[in-house]
Amino acid sequence: MAYSAKDYNHLIGTPGFSDTLLNNHFTLYQGYVANTNKILELLVGKAKDGTNPEYAELKRRLGFEFNGMRLHEYYFENLGGKTPLDKAGTLTRKLADSYGSYDAWQQDFKATGAMRGIGWVILYQDNVSGRLLNQWINEHEVGHLAGCKPILVMDVFEHAFMTDYGLKRAGYIEAFFKNINWPVVSSRLG
Repeated sequence: MAYSAKDYNHLIGTPGFSDTLLNNHFTLYQGYVANTNKILELLVGKAKDGTNPEYAELKRRLGFEFNGMRLHEYYFENLGGKTPLDKAGTLTRKLADSYGSYDAWQQDFKATGAMRGIGWVILYQDNVSGRLLNQWINEHEVGHLAGCKPILVMDVFEHAFMTDYGLKRAGYIEAFFKNINWPVVSSRLG
């Protein structure tokens, strides 16, 4: 069963994100979907032999392409919000439990996103303790917290902001926060 790219065209017109930036980003995402399908197809015909370099590289590459696909889906799905976070809701309470306050969590999330380098910032929920944790992910497949569920995903690869913000990543992060779809993010809580 092949994966299909989801349609995120409803995000066109999102304040702080030009149509050019979004269309380029959608095209990049579609490439991750296509490459995931291609690798899965190539693996079907390969002998299951870990000493075969071609098999091994396809297995390694699958994590990059698959996570690139899935992280973009989380990202696009948690954009397009028009209502603020419910300050009396479960998510706000869990953020305060984990960080002391919503403001302290937000400061940490933004600071994580402002770090030098390319990658992702992910607010995870630890499936064991329920604790919420902000984590930097360098590449799509490196740095994920085992046993944790993505709650909020922010892309901080250059393609996510340079078209509109150049090197001013902080401006992009502010635009991202103004467009978070808090009901979607809240629904991801376990």
